[in-house]
Amino acid sequence: MTFDTSLPQKLSVFSARYRWQLIATMTVHIMTLTHGIGVGWLSPTLRLLGSDKSPLGDPLTITQASWIGSLIGLGSLTGNIIFGLLLDRLGRKLCMYFLAIPNMIYWILIFAAQDVTYLYAGRFLAGMSGGGCYVVLPIFISEIADNSVRGALSSMAMMYVAIGMMVGFSLASYLSYYLMPCIIVALPVVFMLAISRLSETPQYLLRRGRDDQAEKSFYFYKNLTPPTSSDREASRHDVAKMEFDTFRLQVLSGGVTESISWRDFVNVPAIKIFGLIFVLIVCNQLSGSFALFNYTSHIFAELGNNMDPNTCTIVVGAAQLVGIFSAVALVDRLGRRILLLTSMGGMGLGELAIALLKCFASAEFLDQNGWLPLVIMCLVAAIASLGVIPLIFIIIIELLPAKIRSIGTSLSMATFSAFIFVALKIYPIMIYDQGLAATMFMSAGMCLFGFIVLGLFLPETKGKLMTH
Repeated sequence: MTFDTSLPQKLSVFSARYRWQLIATMTVHIMTLTHGIGVGWLSPTLRLLGSDKSPLGDPLTITQASWIGSLIGLGSLTGNIIFGLLLDRLGRKLCMYFLAIPNMIYWILIFAAQDVTYLYAGRFLAGMSGGGCYVVLPIFISEIADNSVRGALSSMAMMYVAIGMMVGFSLASYLSYYLMPCIIVALPVVFMLAISRLSETPQYLLRRGRDDQAEKSFYFYKNLTPPTSSDREASRHDVAKMEFDTFRLQVLSGGVTESISWRDFVNVPAIKIFGLIFVLIVCNQLSGSFALFNYTSHIFAELGNNMDPNTCTIVVGAAQLVGIFSAVALVDRLGRRILLLTSMGGMGLGELAIALLKCFASAEFLDQNGWLPLVIMCLVAAIASLGVIPLIFIIIIELLPAKIRSIGTSLSMATFSAFIFVALKIYPIMIYDQGLAATMFMSAGMCLFGFIVLGLFLPETKGKLMTH
């Protein structure tokens, strides 16, 4: 594993050096924000669609509602695979344009829906767009970002998803069913217009042998002044030119121009990396980092919390944001390992506290301390958002070698989407059949398993060169 020891290491993410890296990251995450709004739209809208005032006419059945919820997972799996295959063929920028189209159709289908099949198709397309985002955008950001700010910029993905979910939940709760899609459909259009000013990544351009364009892209994202001397000998000693030449040699030495074969995947280092990624994904999902927060209302009801469910959901969402903001601020200072392990250990303890509260607390105690479940859930949400939730993408990308990074990320995200689907199916069955305590003990057990295995075998990837 090769690490960068070059300067600059101590600049702020807001320094001039990183200006276009930060702007580009915030620009491409317009699509992540839009995806989050689509996810947040579901919960309040399902209550409307299941009522006598449903805009579709007849109220939704439980089966129809479950399909509307789960089809986004199947769409995400499809998006992971399709965009993973297109990424190295079409380039990062062109793939980003294609991300917007399914999402735009999703909002049009919501507005035009005559029956539930429109929503089935729309949710599948929304998942496809979101699945593509989780493959294309992390690779784009990792390839334009300096090593010293890559963790912070890559961790912003889940921050935008969380903000989007809160916005979507709030808008769907207070705006009419037909007004919301008319507003949000503009965001994919804004996204496509905004990314038109961004350059393709220098790594991809070098892979395609377009060295002149790669050099311009490198100077753009590093905010460097291109060499002005027409004298070739003089320009060779230009600092910006020397930095690009070093970068170019590092990229080309990583084997990115060579053909990929099955041997690149079936060797001891690659198998070890994919094994770590699999453990990371399984522990991420079966620890309840995603599914758990889909059932907050039920958990509060089980623990005797009498506060308004919508208010509790927004408070827990705010706690998640605090955790993600902390991750963005700390990931490039403390490293990935310490944040991930702290997050996994803290999340396990929080889930254990919920299980013990359910097993041993009396109804009288829960009634007198109705605030306690909300505080524990907020702590679990904040600590999970410190590492388990936001860091999975950057760790996967940094573990994978440059040569197989696109396909490896696609396979990893497809596995991730499949486990999201599995977790969303398992958790309601566990909560309603086995009980809340058993579910929390299982989740805490997965946190313990992940803490031990990843603590023993996961290397620190902070500062790793993305050219290898």
